[in-house]
Amino acid sequence: MMPRFPVLAAFFLSMIFCWSVAHAQQKPVRPQPSQCQAIAQSLPKASFASFSPAGPTLANDPIDGDVKITFLGHATLFIETPGGVSIATDYSGAYPPPYTPEVVTMNKAHPSHYTLTPDPAIRYVLHGWSDTPGEPAKIRMTVGDTLIRNVVTDIRSWGGGIEANGNSIFIFEVAGLCIGHLGHLHFELTDQQYAEIGRLDVVMVPVDGGLTMGADSMSRVVKRLRSSLILPMHRWGPPIDQFLALFGPDFDVGYAPTPSVTVSVKTLPRKPLIYVLKGL
Repeated sequence: MMPRFPVLAAFFLSMIFCWSVAHAQQKPVRPQPSQCQAIAQSLPKASFASFSPAGPTLANDPIDGDVKITFLGHATLFIETPGGVSIATDYSGAYPPPYTPEVVTMNKAHPSHYTLTPDPAIRYVLHGWSDTPGEPAKIRMTVGDTLIRNVVTDIRSWGGGIEANGNSIFIFEVAGLCIGHLGHLHFELTDQQYAEIGRLDVVMVPVDGGLTMGADSMSRVVKRLRSSLILPMHRWGPPIDQFLALFGPDFDVGYAPTPSVTVSVKTLPRKPLIYVLKGL
């Protein structure tokens, strides 16, 4: 007759193994770390240089991949990543991309920056505001090769007051790049907000001269962010030259022959470049 102790021991070991596997599966997935966010978020008046990180990037994220950004109109730009993720910013549907995007971001300062009836084929619709007045929208998610997160800012309300946390700066981290869209930015950023944003290699900036912020205020934000590639958007009224005139010899200016630009860590300009996409 076989002794029962080895059988019982094997049984209990198998039970312990199964419990360990189940317990491990129940643990929450650790949030994807940001490669662009400032390590020390309380540094006063810190300016974050644009450079490619030496550390690891997102899973399945080729650091040498190209990201294509196309100006569609107003504040809507279309981002296409090396991993096939497509994103339309400040999406209202008025400026449709060439195909249905996987992700759209929205802000609510004006109806031209959002829609409440998006195409149901869009997989992720990200509102830059919370349904609870005054509460900040909290977005931090990984879609394919892209980490998407937000930093909230206040906006002016239609009644003349201030609506807390009514706008989101959306940040897309992909292929070793930190890409930011300032949304409908109404106020200069605080030290804390700069720290939450961290490094931006590419930034999309409203240049309307007053509907968001005056050109002087917006230029100060751009200078402090010190991004390698600055893409003007949301031009309404004043000529783009009025905005460009606020930048000295530390910035280059270029005009794209098409509405698109393709950028990678390897092709980032060494000197900050304000690049006006065709159609602005």
